[in-house]
Amino acid sequence: MTDLLSDSRPLIGDTRPATTGLGARDHVNPATGQVQARVLIGGASEIDAAARAAVLGQRAWQALGPEKRRDSLLRLADLIEADAAKLLRMAALECGTPLSSNSSGLALSWIRYYAGWADKIEGSYSEPFGIAGLAYSRHEPIGVIGVIIPWNSPLVAIAMTAILAMAAGNAVVLKPPTQTPFVALRFGELALEAGIPAGVLNIVPGDAEAGEALIAHPAVGKISFTGGDIVAKAVMRTAAEHLKPVALELGGKSANLIFADADLDVAAAMAAGCSLVPLAGQGCVLPTRVYAHGAIFDEFVDRVRAHAESYALGDPLDPATIIGPVINEAAAQRIIGVIDRAKAESGGRLVTGGRRGQGDLAAGSFVEPTVFAGVAHDSHLAREEVFGPVLSIVRFDDDADAVAMANDSRFGLGAYLHTRDLSRAHKVAAALEAGCVAVNGMLPMAPNQPFGGVKQSGFGREGGRAGLEEFMQIKQVLMHLR
Repeated sequence: MTDLLSDSRPLIGDTRPATTGLGARDHVNPATGQVQARVLIGGASEIDAAARAAVLGQRAWQALGPEKRRDSLLRLADLIEADAAKLLRMAALECGTPLSSNSSGLALSWIRYYAGWADKIEGSYSEPFGIAGLAYSRHEPIGVIGVIIPWNSPLVAIAMTAILAMAAGNAVVLKPPTQTPFVALRFGELALEAGIPAGVLNIVPGDAEAGEALIAHPAVGKISFTGGDIVAKAVMRTAAEHLKPVALELGGKSANLIFADADLDVAAAMAAGCSLVPLAGQGCVLPTRVYAHGAIFDEFVDRVRAHAESYALGDPLDPATIIGPVINEAAAQRIIGVIDRAKAESGGRLVTGGRRGQGDLAAGSFVEPTVFAGVAHDSHLAREEVFGPVLSIVRFDDDADAVAMANDSRFGLGAYLHTRDLSRAHKVAAALEAGCVAVNGMLPMAPNQPFGGVKQSGFGREGGRAGLEEFMQIKQVLMHLR
């Protein structure tokens, strides 16, 4: 057991109940395979208590006014920055994210950006038709937002969802998964320390029962869900029964097009480093599906292989580690199953990787960075989200075919292309069916840029003003002047 993960009690208002209706279960360190903590499982009763606390918290939050809400969020950012080393160690222990990833910097940029929006919410003015009068709109908070985040990067996920809702004047009931409750709970503690009123941010770690209760609760006005498309369908079904709006940020199989004139140093480093390294490949917008032109295909594959074989797989608490374990043993077995299937399929070859962690890493849920080349576009590996450190490289010889293959997917979160031709860059970016496109590099996930998907990758946006508006509603006011 570790002191960093010693407290898994839900945070409801400013109280921490010692027990939950569903009891507790063991938490396993993904790097060692050993039990390291106990996690209390929140259920319907804890969600109900949190939603009730959120109603009261939202009233207090609204009463503070925009300047004090801004200042409270800025204080929260300062506290998170001061606590960053602890938060990063917690993330390394609970989900295997290496210390070298330093996700706190990205989270802080989102918190400070949206703190700046808290005092800049404004409506519009117009003159109504047919009467003497004026009309104006008020952009108001929805009230209580239910936020369901995934396990792959809790600190960043909270900053990209709950903080937006809070900046818009809402209170939040946040449900992290029981696999990764500790960073979220520490985040909630720091929010109270920053002077954010009790009940504005409630944290209830839970599984399906908590999620269903959160979506169905009458005090919750909207749901923000980040995760996979299968669970998203269940979220939508429950929300539809209660006529409740949802914002969905779902999975992806982002295409990365490498044209013959690309800078191969940049393209190969990005293709390998941005698909295999971040979160051990467990990211929704990573460029895990590469299409490389035949003229540069072999050289590109060799460069990607060299990068992949240079990455250090190891203990996430070691600052030298580049890639840590995947989230748990079940995920590792699933990913190895995908790799074994790809080996058996015709048309592709294993370039590097393909095994579990060796030696001292064998007890943990480690998977080597894995690259397949010459993969068929219609193969399982090239079409389905692996959510692990596995990259597929497909050959193309015609630019139009490359774009057609990139778009031939049910997903549409991110897309990437590498070319020195400015005209091609603009044309291809316009043609790609994705919510976000990056040229000659990775999406920076900048807080001032709207982020979200199309097709089966969800709807709604995080980032920029569009992200704030996801958590507001418009009230129209008409004044008759006589």
